[in-house]
Amino acid sequence: MRQFVAMLLVVGVAAGFSQRSGAQTPPLLSSCDGADRAPACDALRGDRAEGWTAQSRAEVMAQHGMVVTSQPLAAQAGLDMLKRGGNAIDAAVSAAAVLGVVEPMNVGIGGDLFAIVYIAKEHRLYALNASGTAVTGATPERLAALGYKLAPASLTGGMPIHGVTTVTTPGTVWGWGALESRFGKLGFGKALQAAIDYADGGFPLSQRIAHDWRLPKALPLTHCCTEFDPDSVVTWYVNGKPPAVGQVFRNADLARTLKKLQRGGAQAFYRGEIAAAIVKKSSSLGGSMTREDLAGFRGEWTEPARSTYHGYDIYELPPPSQAWATLELLNILEACVPSWSPGRSLADLGPQNPTYWHLLIEAKKLAFADLMAVNADPNFARVPWQELVSKDHARSLCGRVDPNRSSATATPEPKGAGDTVVLSTADADGNVVALVSSNASEFGSGITVPGYGFVLHNRGVLFSLDPQSPNVIAPGKRPFNTLSAGFVMKGDQPLLSLLLMGGDMQAQGHAQILVNLFDLGANLQMASDMARFRHTQASNKLTLEQPLLDRVGKDLAAMGHQLTPADSRGMGGFQGIWIQPGDKDARSSVVYRAGSDHRKDGQAVGW
Repeated sequence: MRQFVAMLLVVGVAAGFSQRSGAQTPPLLSSCDGADRAPACDALRGDRAEGWTAQSRAEVMAQHGMVVTSQPLAAQAGLDMLKRGGNAIDAAVSAAAVLGVVEPMNVGIGGDLFAIVYIAKEHRLYALNASGTAVTGATPERLAALGYKLAPASLTGGMPIHGVTTVTTPGTVWGWGALESRFGKLGFGKALQAAIDYADGGFPLSQRIAHDWRLPKALPLTHCCTEFDPDSVVTWYVNGKPPAVGQVFRNADLARTLKKLQRGGAQAFYRGEIAAAIVKKSSSLGGSMTREDLAGFRGEWTEPARSTYHGYDIYELPPPSQAWATLELLNILEACVPSWSPGRSLADLGPQNPTYWHLLIEAKKLAFADLMAVNADPNFARVPWQELVSKDHARSLCGRVDPNRSSATATPEPKGAGDTVVLSTADADGNVVALVSSNASEFGSGITVPGYGFVLHNRGVLFSLDPQSPNVIAPGKRPFNTLSAGFVMKGDQPLLSLLLMGGDMQAQGHAQILVNLFDLGANLQMASDMARFRHTQASNKLTLEQPLLDRVGKDLAAMGHQLTPADSRGMGGFQGIWIQPGDKDARSSVVYRAGSDHRKDGQAVGW
């Protein structure tokens, strides 16, 4: 009898019986929204037993290798590459490929990619730009003929948000090939195997991924965003609906495509049947992409932008990435805080003081005003970023800020949601990769290549239709790009890989993380967990996370800041690895310490 009662209790729990109502409820919480809100959603969060009690988890530490991404399956795929004898580059490509399977709304082989790579034996950083270029016929005149024009009061460049006219040539696969051929050990084919296995066998959707799994309306071409692409619905939805939390999703078409790349290398994407299918899909919707656009695509290796902050060497991606604005923002803080807050540094003010946040926000406005005015493809326009990240330029801006009052902004800025993945890897030899890749917006353009299982990105949304803009659309040109990757060195020693996804949050988020580390003394996980702000340049709107809004919101509003409702989703997701020299007697010469953002599904794993 006792066993029977116990069995009934187990069955009752498994079925999800509610003690409060007696009705059945889901056995595992999937949402705190809507009418089915569970009582658990009203629970209070417990504290850590040591250190900063609000810290979400400890830093992950390891000596032989580290992988940190926004999704555990991808992190573990990268770690598996390291354990099989691969290096940080192999691990980065493998993790990135898996992310294209498990976070297909954010990233995939139809998107673009940047990376900063530290090669230990050379004591040198390399920057890779594998962002897409505008296709044949991508001109303001053609867009105007389709009904897209720059309005007199436009702050967003006039470009459509989704649809075939936003598609630029995908650069991700070229980037994977460039990384593997120059620095990899195990090769392109082996790096793709884990992604193939997950695409074939499927994976269960997490709560965050299921929340984000929503197609944009991308058709018809001349009336933007009124219809779903039927091929996208077939590929990404199950019985016409987004897959649910815990549901296993398979993408056999993508698995077959990745196998073709495994056999034929990166060029199999840009020539042959995959390229033909991309162009056919584009043409069917009135797009102007050609086979020559794909066959002729090339990314480029560049030098990262550099400045210093509190004695550390800070490196960020150069144009067309927005990342270099982080350097200007930090320079402004370093140069101007002494005059804005005499006798008190940022550390003295501290993160519970509204003046601390006011100064960070005002510095961000100054840096982004320059960014939005000049950033573009340096192969097509002069972008004087070297002048703008100089210490002299920062000092010249100090007088533009009222330490007690919010300033106005009127700078146009590109539009776009900015849904991205970031990851970092490190190996036993000391090589480190900081990689950022994206579809631009959730499911990119909203257009899927039928039979091949991937969506085309919409990075072209960041172009302008203003003929006077350095960022005006033109064939072969790369648009202003929000993707950002950073790195910190101390002399010739690597210190930190720095990544934080999320549209225009990326450059301002990098700066906030670095302030948390170098001004406030946080460890890497603390620096990620700490509350952040996001300021939108065009609207001059300020968003704070709820604890920050509760603490300083009224004071900032009194200073004139225009506050929006509290939000954490727009604060992006941080991933980073701190490189700590190992003990002289240890087998490894390094200790890796990783942090992963609790706002995402992220995981840091090491060995």
